[in-house]
Amino acid sequence: MSGARRFVPFASPDIGEEEIAEVVDSLRSGWITTGPKTRQFESDFAVRMGNAQSIAVNSATAGLHLALEAIGIGPGDEVITTTHTFTATAEVACYLGADPILVDIELDTSCIDPAAIDRAISPRTRAVLPVHYGGRSCEMDRICDIAGRHGLRIVEDAAHAFPTTYKGKLIGTLSSDATVFSFYATKTIATGEGGMIVTADEQIARQARLMRLHGIDRDAFDRYTSTKPSWYYQVIAPGFKYNMTDLAASLGIHQLRKAERFQLRRQEIADRYNEELHELSLVLPPQPLRGDRHAWHLYVVRLSDDAPLHRDELIRRMAESGIGCSVHYIPLHRHPYWRDRYSLRPEHFPNSELLYQRGVSLPIYSRMTDDDQTRVIDALRALLH
Repeated sequence: MSGARRFVPFASPDIGEEEIAEVVDSLRSGWITTGPKTRQFESDFAVRMGNAQSIAVNSATAGLHLALEAIGIGPGDEVITTTHTFTATAEVACYLGADPILVDIELDTSCIDPAAIDRAISPRTRAVLPVHYGGRSCEMDRICDIAGRHGLRIVEDAAHAFPTTYKGKLIGTLSSDATVFSFYATKTIATGEGGMIVTADEQIARQARLMRLHGIDRDAFDRYTSTKPSWYYQVIAPGFKYNMTDLAASLGIHQLRKAERFQLRRQEIADRYNEELHELSLVLPPQPLRGDRHAWHLYVVRLSDDAPLHRDELIRRMAESGIGCSVHYIPLHRHPYWRDRYSLRPEHFPNSELLYQRGVSLPIYSRMTDDDQTRVIDALRALLH
């Protein structure tokens, strides 16, 4: 429509000429599935993680599944996680015949409540799956203490959390058994679809590598690039099809190099929101611990008691102003499958309910211009005056 203002999306990937050229190089090379670019991306990521083992996969969902399988989760086991997450976090336990046990969040972090973890532990509990919500770290010392006292494993869902820190340490370098990152299109670094498992445990890494490609005992890259006859392989486990392609890794190589710049821009946007929205009828997002880094994958505000309109109305009116907002998340206890399978009720999760009922995710992405953000702020002021 002539004269229409550009729509400000909720999120947008930040893809440059370097990524495009790397993808073109892969296309011209003839190697577009798992190969040299995937290995380079894994190696580069491992360096960022203090040389921990890094295993590239085609999604964070795949990574969580492989990590839980590698630590031995199976039928009858329980894995404690939060209701305030995307369904993938819980469903991976079901893939293995285990039960996800859903608990509430803390309002002052928006992350899983360690006290609720402690209360939910049963004789069947085998692992805890904390979610670093929005890019802020969970209270990992408390979670690790609980897990240690009860002999539980920890797999971190860090889909939102690159490059988040906790008490000065990068998420992915803590004492957990494994950490899983997402590179989905909206994430802080993006490969379209993709993820990375990070672990200091050689056995977990070995099992994840084996199971990500059909349980075959040799990488496809090794078999097809060997200068000697190498057609022979053995299937030694009933694995999955979870490998990352070189086309995706081509994006990841350069996105990783830009990660610090991306985070700094997201921090600038979050800082401005913090400064200019604090007098409105909003509760601003939880801030990181002093000295720590928030990835700011999401910027989620919560409508106050005195807000002049409901969450859904706010999102609708923002869209009419040409601004995309979202909700993170519709909690799992509100979805028919989880609600009915585990007899879950909203009153079991009061903090998640409050964040769901009143939460709005505002646009935040590294390509966002100052003018884009001014439009968001001005629209909110007009609606919440």
